[in-house]
Amino acid sequence: MTSIVLGVLMLSSSVLTRILIPTNKIADQRDSITLETVIPQKFGDWHIDQSIIPLQVDTETQAKLDKIYNQTLVRTYVNSNGERIMLSIAYGGDQSDNLAVHKPEVCYYAQGFEVNKILSDELATEYGILPIRRLLATKGNRNEPITYWVTIGDKAVMPGIEQKLQQLRYGLTGNVPDGMLVRVSSISSDENTAYRLQNRFIQDLLSMIDISNRIRLIGAFET
Repeated sequence: MTSIVLGVLMLSSSVLTRILIPTNKIADQRDSITLETVIPQKFGDWHIDQSIIPLQVDTETQAKLDKIYNQTLVRTYVNSNGERIMLSIAYGGDQSDNLAVHKPEVCYYAQGFEVNKILSDELATEYGILPIRRLLATKGNRNEPITYWVTIGDKAVMPGIEQKLQQLRYGLTGNVPDGMLVRVSSISSDENTAYRLQNRFIQDLLSMIDISNRIRLIGAFET
């Protein structure tokens, strides 16, 4: 009798697991996105600086990123004052719990950086309040203040619990969300000045992207 009950429970668990595993990819229902064309090479007072190459990851880290993301974009921009911003965007069509975004805290640490001063913040844009994370990565004489955010499906979320909850919301409806990680950074010994510059860069970038692609980048805000 006990063996029969255990068998039924195991079968029920197996069926329930299949039901709860999301299989419908949101990315397949949306227009395809090409980061190289969506993100303009020139906007406002910014244009691409070909002389500066942003942080390159090692082979092992790159292999992990290739499993998570379908596309990556890495550029350095400079303005008329000679101020530079490094932009890194990664897009993944499958942001289920098994393939979650690779946070900069982890990526920079893997590259030998010391990562500290991590804090959650908000950036007020003309389109809504964007949840962001700030951190400082240091290695030798290099001080790199970083701003980044994560978009899961149609919503920008704080990495961690909010990110997991957003994935769960999609999963419970049988859907697998796509996702975006956007990182903006600069080399500076003055963090506050760097973050103000990064804020301005983000605002300038968002103002030059059409609404459908902007939603992919920062989510849709409630009105």
